[in-house]
Amino acid sequence: MISKACVVGQYQKKLEELAKHPDLELTVVVPPFWRDERGSVPLERMHLRGYTLLVEPMRWNGQFHFHYYPTLPKILARVQPDLVHIDEEPYNLATWHALRAAQRVRAKTLFFTWQNLLRRYPPPFAWMEAYVLQHSDYAIAGNAEAVDVLRAKNYHGAVRVIPQFGVDPDVFAPRATNQRSNHPTNKPFCIGSGVGRLVEEKGIDVLLRAVAGLDGDWEIRLLGSGPAQTRLEALARELGIAARVHFDSPRPSVEMPEYYAQLDCLVMPSRTRPNWKEQFGRALVEAMACAVPVIGSTCGEIPNVIGDAGLIFREEDADALRAHLIALRDGPALRTELGQRGRARVLAQFTQARVAAETYQVYSAIVR
Repeated sequence: MISKACVVGQYQKKLEELAKHPDLELTVVVPPFWRDERGSVPLERMHLRGYTLLVEPMRWNGQFHFHYYPTLPKILARVQPDLVHIDEEPYNLATWHALRAAQRVRAKTLFFTWQNLLRRYPPPFAWMEAYVLQHSDYAIAGNAEAVDVLRAKNYHGAVRVIPQFGVDPDVFAPRATNQRSNHPTNKPFCIGSGVGRLVEEKGIDVLLRAVAGLDGDWEIRLLGSGPAQTRLEALARELGIAARVHFDSPRPSVEMPEYYAQLDCLVMPSRTRPNWKEQFGRALVEAMACAVPVIGSTCGEIPNVIGDAGLIFREEDADALRAHLIALRDGPALRTELGQRGRARVLAQFTQARVAAETYQVYSAIVR
């Protein structure tokens, strides 16, 4: 497997789960770090049992479309794999380069895609994408709409919808502090939004307008940073709610279970844009695993992630969002029920073990 995403320690849990299959010998290639808009994300070594982790140099690190691993052909020639899992989008240089290297050792190939918008790329990316779609043996799509995009681009091979990563339910688990009955009666109703990046498409302004008409004692915690923060702070002042809106700095993934524990609900109010829509919504799954009730908009994959384990509102509809917030605030039984449903849904579909099991089924199908 080639995966820059696996520099994140929690994601390596899926690798350990894959390696538990006795007939699978797993070698994973990662860079020493990955550079993105947040800065440099160094390799975390958290879950390393049962497989071989190779830390290899990456050329053009931080360039999403252009990066690749120059040593990969030599690695594949030495390892002689039956299957190469390329954990990258089909239009990236890293995918094309890995596919060509795999072909030289006659290995089967598999790529991953989140892309849920039909985009046409200029050369050379269009050429690389066409080659990958024509010559790959299998595809894993992170969401249902990504399958439609692949078919629209004339990919005729096998494909299965599996999230790239799940969560560890032993780490992301309910805490006593996120049960409302254990809270002091004077505690404000705490609304969270784990947006990661504060940008327009995340729809935080819709959430602020929704709570501006909310009576009673409440507060909002917004986790993340980004270019929209200044505008959101100004909007909160304009709406007269600035004292109740808290902007929390990003924090390591290992600290997130305790962060979710302070929330009475988590809201993902994303909005579709011509060049973007929600591909999954990892914060939803993490909060659900912690038995925190969730509310999401109709943007992209959000309704499919939540299913019947949370509340859905139409994009941009602040009034509908406010109604859901009131229902949760005033309904402790509803909060408990949705929290339990969310936890059960994660255990059934979104754990690292479940994602690994479905990925292993794909491997078996390809090799057979």
